[in-house]
Amino acid sequence: MDVAQLPTDDVREMLRECLRGFLGEHWNADCVRQGPSPQDVSAIWTRLVGQGIASLGSVPAEGGLREVLVVLAELGRAACPAPMWSAALANFALSTSQVPTAVELLRGLHGGSARVALSFGALDPDRGAGWVRVVDHRATGLLRFVEAAGGGAHMLVAVDRSTLALVPLDGAGTEVVPTRAMGAWGLYEIRLNSAPVTLIALAEDVLDDLLLKAKLALAARAHGAARRAFELATDYARERYQFGQPIGKFQAVQHKLANCLIALEGVRLIIEHAAKLHDHEDRNWRYFANCSVVFASDALRRVSLETQHTFGAIGYADEHEAPLHFKRVHLDTIALGGSAHAKRFLASSLLAGESQGLPEYDLGPAGNALREQVRIWLEQNWSGDRKTEFDSRPFAKREFDADFARDIGSTGWIGLGWPKEFGGQARSPLEQIAFMETMERGEAPRIGAAIQANALMMFGTPEQQRRYLPEILRGEAMHGMGYSEPQAGSDLAALRTTAAREGDHWVINGQKIWTTTWWGKYMFLAARTDRDAKPPHAGISMFIVPMDAPGITIRPASTMYDGSFANIFYDNVRIPLENIVGEVNGGWRVLTGALAFERGLVGGGIVLKVVHAFEQLRRYVIAKDDTGWALSDDPVVRDRMATLAADIEVGRQLMMHCAELAANGVTPPEYGAISKVFSGELMERFGEAALEILGMRAALSEQMPGAIDNGRFEQNLRHSLMWVISIGTNEIQRSLIAQRALGLPR
Repeated sequence: MDVAQLPTDDVREMLRECLRGFLGEHWNADCVRQGPSPQDVSAIWTRLVGQGIASLGSVPAEGGLREVLVVLAELGRAACPAPMWSAALANFALSTSQVPTAVELLRGLHGGSARVALSFGALDPDRGAGWVRVVDHRATGLLRFVEAAGGGAHMLVAVDRSTLALVPLDGAGTEVVPTRAMGAWGLYEIRLNSAPVTLIALAEDVLDDLLLKAKLALAARAHGAARRAFELATDYARERYQFGQPIGKFQAVQHKLANCLIALEGVRLIIEHAAKLHDHEDRNWRYFANCSVVFASDALRRVSLETQHTFGAIGYADEHEAPLHFKRVHLDTIALGGSAHAKRFLASSLLAGESQGLPEYDLGPAGNALREQVRIWLEQNWSGDRKTEFDSRPFAKREFDADFARDIGSTGWIGLGWPKEFGGQARSPLEQIAFMETMERGEAPRIGAAIQANALMMFGTPEQQRRYLPEILRGEAMHGMGYSEPQAGSDLAALRTTAAREGDHWVINGQKIWTTTWWGKYMFLAARTDRDAKPPHAGISMFIVPMDAPGITIRPASTMYDGSFANIFYDNVRIPLENIVGEVNGGWRVLTGALAFERGLVGGGIVLKVVHAFEQLRRYVIAKDDTGWALSDDPVVRDRMATLAADIEVGRQLMMHCAELAANGVTPPEYGAISKVFSGELMERFGEAALEILGMRAALSEQMPGAIDNGRFEQNLRHSLMWVISIGTNEIQRSLIAQRALGLPR
């Protein structure tokens, strides 16, 4: 299939908007509470057929899986039980069939004269969903939880891995009984007693793939329902007053809703990616579809619970809209084996002896080429055994290596994403991801001074840019960040370090804490230049301070992850007037602008660390001992590994979306925050899971006899805390998400 012939993103957005408006005008969800009548469902379906959606899935150029999922998400959002799920699956299964019965069924389905229900029967992973047996073209069995079976529809039921049976639901030997599940009507139990059927033979694997498409479609519908309830809850949080203020002003509510948005965005992105790969005929679509089901099953149910908590008692009233979505989310995420079945697939694909592990992302021709170029360069230039001048411990090799920094400085890659006018290569965000990924895989030391370089490019004078940027680009100078103080951590506006102008100099006095790059050539330092400014952040300026200036006292200390930071005291430190970056009292703009740039990348950097660590863990898990046993034989371990894999793919999708946004301009701070929060906490979860899977030997620290991989896994866990706290704690990030992305009050 020529990808250029497929519908575009603009077409899908138009489909979404049109369908939302159409359902808003023609569908009232009130009828769902007492159970939608077959007449209600038939009426809305007839209208939807008139909109042309009944044929989606039959001709890729007119609409494939992505378009089907758009429709399912909108139906979930509207709490509309129109039989699109079964219609789309019928299209996918039968569109290439030449069997006259199949051709006739699809003709009637697309024209509106036929409706179809669908059951996976013998293939349903949920053993409680029933059974079916066909002998001499007559079916006997009991099929539960069937959608769209009211009103005289036909039913397609899988009788084995390559055969569907077409059952007339109003025919002899068939009884259709309404079923109430999760307190809602709309499903049916089908009782077959020697009911006549027509058999439709299909190609091998068609029904296995159809089952996966069905689960992905249910996840999309559940996402639409959960998203709608979340939006209602967010609106309610802005309007509902308690204790004299809107409840959306309380941090607990803000962080609850921020968590929901993070989860919903993760579900949206991973589902869309799986569907895109399917429509592009990429074989990895099955892997990502199962990742979607695993992540969405838990995430959407958590969102539904938090939505109800936000509403309180009003949402518990059944006449409210939210309970409709709560029920839909739970029904759709446990159907067809739910996440358990998808985890088994992921475990099998990742933990088999011949598995290649996590799939490598296509980063485009330029990104893929750079990934290979950097890999070869690292093989030739980085052995990983050189000692740093600052610390002889092995972990410190990845903190910084001056020789390596100068070596890689000769390639120009430190300025990979810099504009060309500053000596950079102006590479795309995808190429930057390729570079970060390969550096992480090669376990190369950190390089550059991204925040400071960006601040200089955005706010520095031409002279500052000529003086400092080439040093950074060549790998000759590292810049520390002098932000935090004893009374000013996350609240940087409270900082007390001062810079007073005296003649041709600024005189700096104060203390900075938790400075990691204390050994750098310069410090990018925030200081107060106006004590009386209102608000307080209006009196802050940014400076470049040479770390060999008289009056600087450095007191290093070890971190809990075997790195180092320092308390730094500035006593009458004199620097030239031209060392101010940006305007006097304009430092807040410089500081936040530079941090916003870094937050757009930091989430991706963290998740790439987890990707590399997961591959290392996977190798230990599949390794067999002398008896032939491996950790991967343990079903609990397989479950944990599958869950981690799904979370990792969501983290990578958030990273890729930030890159897409950056390619189109600038990543909004709230979206960088979403990626940073998710990936930082994923790193923590991974560290905890690795220790639990590997046991006590994984807790042995580096250089200890018997330590697994020289203590890498326990050190990763200790290091993960830094990523949740640094560059703005995750709690601060959640407040930013709530206020900037959701519009909740400060």
